[in-house]
Amino acid sequence: MSDDKFITAEQSTYIVPDISVKELLGSIPSHCYERSALRSSLYIVQDVAIIALVYKAATFADAFVNPETLSLPHPLLYPLARVTIWALYGFWAGLFATGLWVVAHECGHQAFSSSKTINNTVGWFLHSGLGVPYQAWRITHAKHHASTGHMTQDQVFVPNTRSEAGLPAFNAEKEDILGARVSEEIAKEFYEAIGDSPIAAMWGAMTYLIGGWPAYIIRNASGQKRYPKGTNHFNPASPMFGENHYNQIMISNAGIIIWMTVIGTWIYQRGFAEVFRLYLVPYLWVNHWLVLITFLQHTDPLLPHYRAPEFTFPRGALSTMDRNLLGDCGKLMGWIGAFATHGISETHVAHHVASKIPHYHAWEASAAIKAKVAQYGMTLEGAPGGWREVYRVYKECKFVEDEGDVLFYKNSQGLARCRPVFHDSTVSDSGVEMETK
Repeated sequence: MSDDKFITAEQSTYIVPDISVKELLGSIPSHCYERSALRSSLYIVQDVAIIALVYKAATFADAFVNPETLSLPHPLLYPLARVTIWALYGFWAGLFATGLWVVAHECGHQAFSSSKTINNTVGWFLHSGLGVPYQAWRITHAKHHASTGHMTQDQVFVPNTRSEAGLPAFNAEKEDILGARVSEEIAKEFYEAIGDSPIAAMWGAMTYLIGGWPAYIIRNASGQKRYPKGTNHFNPASPMFGENHYNQIMISNAGIIIWMTVIGTWIYQRGFAEVFRLYLVPYLWVNHWLVLITFLQHTDPLLPHYRAPEFTFPRGALSTMDRNLLGDCGKLMGWIGAFATHGISETHVAHHVASKIPHYHAWEASAAIKAKVAQYGMTLEGAPGGWREVYRVYKECKFVEDEGDVLFYKNSQGLARCRPVFHDSTVSDSGVEMETK
């Protein structure tokens, strides 16, 4: 291929890990697997108490902002100040309610307690209160953990392939299969087909954050592509469930019906404005944080996806990324983000390696795993997680190839930032593996 009319990408190499499950689990101190229902419950108390304090602070400030107690230069500043107060309440209440979501998620992994009954009872109450079908999501989430990064078995954040994105077929004369270079002509075709203007990318990322979670639960958006249209988390006959899951799905549905009934009754008794201000805004923030955190954990141009011939559990677990939530807003916000969400973003790789480890032991487990994989030249840290990072990743991760067993995202020009290399081998520019001596 001539370089005259080609654009190229600066690529890093990803050494496909060849680590056993025993090695990974063996690197974790044994006490990290200990679970305490009492200790886990204290985090529920902590989160609820902080949300209550945020509510009290908002009501106090709201009562203070009136002409009798506060003199402002213009009458319109009073409603503006009240809107600001309750917007801040919604943000902070939603951030710490995400911590409750994380605790409920640990119940689904049996990491809250050594008792399955306690785990499922607490998880059902917490997740139902946040509009999550506990058992249904627990089942699909377990499948996600078993097959993370698997193109046909993973349950969520499954990349679009070239053909699914409606892009022209691979042209060996004008492209490198690994995305190192592509002709200007093909790059232009990609760009026109995908559409990647800053405004479009910003709008796409924003709608993804706001509506991504309900879209996944209701219609399998960003989920496994082989599932038929209409697949959702409420139908016990959905292909993501087995016949033995029927009662569990119905229990999940009962929780959602109760949740909707409570909200509807609250609106009827007290009005939509109160429900929107006190519950629905924080609820939307919880959904937003959930999508932001999980999207960035599993999506990056430096993270691989696998087809069956090259997939193993350790490779899948290590195809995720730790990020400091809100770290791009400064050290203080990074600390608050990790504290409020119990380190779910900062210790996610460890969570995939051993999902029964509770979050209060995950920090130590994470450090041990990182020390282990560092021996193989791997790093598990990504850029800080935040809105800027979502925008960047959304722009850079557009599709993967229809062919190949270790895949990396390509951008809107058909270029990839990373290429796979196996132990004791290298990969030529044409995509052919070559043994090294």
